[in-house]
Amino acid sequence: MAENAAAAAPHPLKIIAGADSFGAELKDALVSHLRSLNIDVGRRVSSSDSSDTTTRGLVACGTGVGVAIFANKNPGVFATTCLTPADALNTRSINNCNVLAVSGMSTSKESAVEILDTWLKTPFKAPCPASGFKPWEENISCFFDKSMTEMPLIGKNDKLDSDSSSSTCSICCLVKNRELNPVEMIPGGSMKIIRESPTSAIVRFKAGSVEPAHHHTFGHDLVVLQGKKSVWNLTKGERFDLTVGDYLFTPAGDVHRVKYYEETEFFIKWDGRWDMFFDEDLEAAKKAVEKETA
Repeated sequence: MAENAAAAAPHPLKIIAGADSFGAELKDALVSHLRSLNIDVGRRVSSSDSSDTTTRGLVACGTGVGVAIFANKNPGVFATTCLTPADALNTRSINNCNVLAVSGMSTSKESAVEILDTWLKTPFKAPCPASGFKPWEENISCFFDKSMTEMPLIGKNDKLDSDSSSSTCSICCLVKNRELNPVEMIPGGSMKIIRESPTSAIVRFKAGSVEPAHHHTFGHDLVVLQGKKSVWNLTKGERFDLTVGDYLFTPAGDVHRVKYYEETEFFIKWDGRWDMFFDEDLEAAKKAVEKETA
């Protein structure tokens, strides 16, 4: 029954695709597949109308998480990270997902094509694993229908000022009124774990704080919620100047040093337990940062 329902869904007329360097290769493979299906492919991911079924989006990064976070900042975008065809089937059925986010580091090209095909063929409210491959009950189906018009209105009239007490940013609400615990290894830092396995946290650093060069056994995604910081990836010889809304993925094992120019908060996600291995002491880090920013 699910396969018949999925097969009945018309393909979108156009897919808007984008990726960072960690997702570019997978994105290019999926774009080639889309063109083999005679689906037009564009270069810029944006949308303002959730009722438009003729255009969807495809985004890719290392984990597929960061690009989904940023895609969902746009009104009318319902982006979901999918690692399996079942994920794609569920999110099309339940969320009417119109932007597919994929992981360039965790998903093979063959698996990604299967995920993409499932996502393309599955209509909104189709039978799926979450429904036991049965049609949704009428009350749930009605809820889904209402969500398509109500969700784009959430926060529409709120001020974008991050200091506003009326802010409805879901990530900010997770940490609001919660005490962050000091990071004993680094002066000026504090952190609050908000989810385990995969782990995510809100981290805050005081203005002027410096993280000495260090590395982790895991890669991590982060999004800056407040403030301004610079990250030097010493392994790759790259510098990233980040402010509110900026995203960065740091691969496992890459040695990096950080400077905070003002009080800064960021959301960070990683797989596994937290670890941190220092490659220099704090005084050496401060001297290096002073030289870099002079």
